[in-house]
Amino acid sequence: MKLGRLNHVGVATPSLDKAIAFWRETMGAEVIREPFDLPAQGVRVCFVDTPNGQVELLEPLGEDSPIAGFLAKNPLGGQHHLCFEVPEIHAAKAWFEGQGCRVLGEPRIGAHGTPVFFVHPKDMGGVLTEIMETPKGAHRG
Repeated sequence: MKLGRLNHVGVATPSLDKAIAFWRETMGAEVIREPFDLPAQGVRVCFVDTPNGQVELLEPLGEDSPIAGFLAKNPLGGQHHLCFEVPEIHAAKAWFEGQGCRVLGEPRIGAHGTPVFFVHPKDMGGVLTEIMETPKGAHRG
């Protein structure tokens, strides 16, 4: 297992519209992708492109969304997770489990359309960590 590219930083927000305005007006983001619902994970998602990765804005779709729970503790929102790429999701899952890390559920399709899983923050230096299979055909410099 080798640490892969940082793909994105997940940021929870109570309002996707306000977060998009912030990233456009205050941060000067030029490329903000169209928001979309990801019902399987209980979130509305929007990606903000940066020169070296993305910021994933996450708004809860309902009260049972994991993001709703995060916002209950952090009403203004904030950094939710970091996401790193790996070449093969199942090998990465086995590696993390072999290290004694708690993997939260089975791999599922994430917002980029590739398999992902999360590793418990208590096993990752206090940071919820998403592991994402590198999209096929992705060119990384």
